[in-house]
Amino acid sequence: MLNKVICCVFLMVLGSQAVIAQLPDFTEMVKTNGVAVVNISTTQKAKPAVKGIPKNQQMPEGMPPEMEELFKHFFNDPNGGGGFGESEDTQSLGSGFIISQDGYILTNHHVVKDADEIVVKFSDRRELVAKLIGSDARTDIALLKVQAADLPVVSIGSPNDLKVGEWVLAIGSPFGFEQSVTAGIVSAKGRSLPGGNYVPFIQTDVAINPGNSGGPLFNMDGKVVGINSQIYSRTGGFMGLSFAIPMDVVMNVVQQIKTGGKAAHGWLGVQIQDVTRQLAESFGMKKPQGALVSKVMPSSPAEKAGLQIGDIITEFNGKPIESSADLPPMVGMTPINEEGKLTIIRQGDTETIAFKVGLLPDEELKTPLHKTEAKPTNKLGITVADLTDEQREALENIKNGVLVQEVESGSAADAGIQSGDVILRIQNNVVRNVSDFDKIVKNLPVGKSVAVLIQRRGSPVFLALKIDK
Repeated sequence: MLNKVICCVFLMVLGSQAVIAQLPDFTEMVKTNGVAVVNISTTQKAKPAVKGIPKNQQMPEGMPPEMEELFKHFFNDPNGGGGFGESEDTQSLGSGFIISQDGYILTNHHVVKDADEIVVKFSDRRELVAKLIGSDARTDIALLKVQAADLPVVSIGSPNDLKVGEWVLAIGSPFGFEQSVTAGIVSAKGRSLPGGNYVPFIQTDVAINPGNSGGPLFNMDGKVVGINSQIYSRTGGFMGLSFAIPMDVVMNVVQQIKTGGKAAHGWLGVQIQDVTRQLAESFGMKKPQGALVSKVMPSSPAEKAGLQIGDIITEFNGKPIESSADLPPMVGMTPINEEGKLTIIRQGDTETIAFKVGLLPDEELKTPLHKTEAKPTNKLGITVADLTDEQREALENIKNGVLVQEVESGSAADAGIQSGDVILRIQNNVVRNVSDFDKIVKNLPVGKSVAVLIQRRGSPVFLALKIDK
């Protein structure tokens, strides 16, 4: 019996050693590359204190414990750097890495945004003041420069060669703890995040926390394939989802900053959305795919090329568009004035449209709408009204449409139509006024999905509407 127990223990030990032997060893990679990873601290001059807010502000009732601690840190802690009554300078910490021996360093835009002074601390404990060469908010990339020579540098790798499930490693300064190393695997590629339309993020389960931002993501060859930029979290800490900017996007921006002082992004001039199963049915498609055009900007490359609202873009320069998130990075990384080709589905027919890539302009603020007198309609369970001249002016380049005033239970509510929406089109029929709306709605088929184009908070959106009876 004892021999059997010893034998089992021996086999378990051998099995554990076999599993350990299969795990990657990062020690040499860290030793080689850690010297090229830096800690970045920034200082922002204090602004005048806001009057009327006491230093020891009371906690709002019902605040969760974790939010209460955060509130105390920013409002009551003199070292928190965020109190309204404080007049001290604020500081932030991040990470970065050296890409040239003469002192070029990469980090995130949000790490150095609005900084009055940027200090880079090297692995040998030296500290140098860095100059901001340029940064790009849309891709969250910043290029710094320090006066130094013969610095250790990282090797740049290709994110396109990364495979989901592959091991990756991060080095950075989470919470200010320098040269911290974490590892994990690539969990997805080409992720689109809110506010990150021009970056096809690398998603990993590498532990990333505040202070890791701007640090490198290495593949198993010891080459940098991305810049750690964001995490998904409900607590403010790591929850298993981290996102890195691919190095092909990064180096494209770096080259533009070096040559022109800033980054320029390609522009088509459309607003797009995903094709849902219901919308695919309304457009006569066999499966949901592509980017559905909900708005064409005036004087844009898209308008000049003849792109129309309701077109579904399925390919860009021969590359398939499975979802709307695929298109912006493709166009954004295309050189300005270069010709692009779109494959589209228009009213059931497949067409090819050529256009010249434009320069992405700055975003503009939208003006909210106000209610006007309403005219009731009962078939969809909503009340609509004609737009006033003031509202038409507020809705930039919108000449037609009706304003949704009230939404009761019914087909419109089921489709997601809300009070304040402006209905622009119903199944390719332009809605100019309430009279048009009533006629179109009266003839809508029962039991079949139809596409409805609305304007909501300045953005056009297609919804699938089905009248059950």
